[in-house]
Amino acid sequence: MAEASSGPSTSMSGSEFTLHGYFRSSAAFRVRIALNLKDIAADQRFVHLRKNEQFSPDYAKLNPQHLVPTLIHRDRVIRQSIAIMEYLDEVQPEPPLLPRDAAGRARVRALSLAVACDIHPLNNLRVLRHLKDISVGEECRADWQRHWITEGFAALEQDLAGTAGRFCVGDAPTMADCCLIPQMINARRAEMDLSSYPTLLRIEAACNQLAAFRNARPENQADAE
Repeated sequence: MAEASSGPSTSMSGSEFTLHGYFRSSAAFRVRIALNLKDIAADQRFVHLRKNEQFSPDYAKLNPQHLVPTLIHRDRVIRQSIAIMEYLDEVQPEPPLLPRDAAGRARVRALSLAVACDIHPLNNLRVLRHLKDISVGEECRADWQRHWITEGFAALEQDLAGTAGRFCVGDAPTMADCCLIPQMINARRAEMDLSSYPTLLRIEAACNQLAAFRNARPENQADAE
């Protein structure tokens, strides 16, 4: 990894790629995994979400949604983790994050979006902050998190139990695995018992054998607290 620094920048100093992220962001975590799988060294720019750095005028120019991650490649600004991972697959096809056949790509996208669209957004920082702002108590917020993760994981477990290879789709990691693993960590952070999801746990164990996943973990980032 290139040396990390703070604050948003469009500079490509030291790398063609710059990733704006936050160590605890699941969406940024997905992209870190994808970059590692592709062996792409990206300059890191840290946007501290709990200190509201995502609302700074400079960062708002890069990402008007005030979200991470934001990837800059040369003069291109790419937002949204799924779009970023698909972009990486197009500019550097090997190793692939999506299968070559249309059915396989649809399968990987469906699994990825089940996490990125249907589980994670209901549990991210801005949603939990809003629940607190409207006087939802801490225990109710925790129940909210566990409810939506449980519902999503139950569906994923059922879907993957009879179809998964070593990883979500086949025997090589794909974008679906990049999405699943951060959500597994989120579930543990929410103090969930994951024993009801043996297929998800098996896939997680396979992913954790790869340095690309381990090195992307939140605790291994330069901005980790």
